[in-house]
Amino acid sequence: MFKHILLGTDGSAASEHAATLAVELARTHGAKLTALYVVDPYPYLGIGETNPMGFQAYMAAAQQHAAQAHAKVEALCKRSVPPVPLEVRLVEDVTAMRGIVDMAEQTHADLVIVGSHGRTGISRLMLGSVAAQVVAHSTVPVLVAR
Repeated sequence: MFKHILLGTDGSAASEHAATLAVELARTHGAKLTALYVVDPYPYLGIGETNPMGFQAYMAAAQQHAAQAHAKVEALCKRSVPPVPLEVRLVEDVTAMRGIVDMAEQTHADLVIVGSHGRTGISRLMLGSVAAQVVAHSTVPVLVAR
C-alpha cells in the first residue's frame, strides 16, 4: 500500500516512537523511508547586532542534533528484517511544518509520520503543535504517533 514514507524527526522521545512505527510500516509494506530533520530559522536575526559566531554555533549544534536523530532511525532500519531502505534529509531555514509538507510533496511520499509531541517552548504555544500544523497543511495522509 505505501511505497514511500516520510518521517519527520527531531530527536525527541515522541519522534523516536514515531520512527519505530515508521520503520515497522516501511518493512511491512516494502516501502522506502525518508527521515527528515528540519532546522528552524536562526532565532536571533534582526534583533540588535547579529553575531556570526552565534549563527555558526547554532547551525553546528543543529547539524549535530540532526545527525544523532538520523543515526537512531538508521539503527532501527538496519535492525529490521529485512533492512528498510533509508534516505536522510536535512532542511534548513524553514519551519518544521513547512519543511515536512514541502518534502512530502518533493519526494512524492504517500504517508507522513510525525510524533505527537516534539519541540516545545514558546513557539509551540504561539503556533500550535507541529503535528497539528502538518495535518492541517499536508496533501498526503499523516499518521501522528502518540
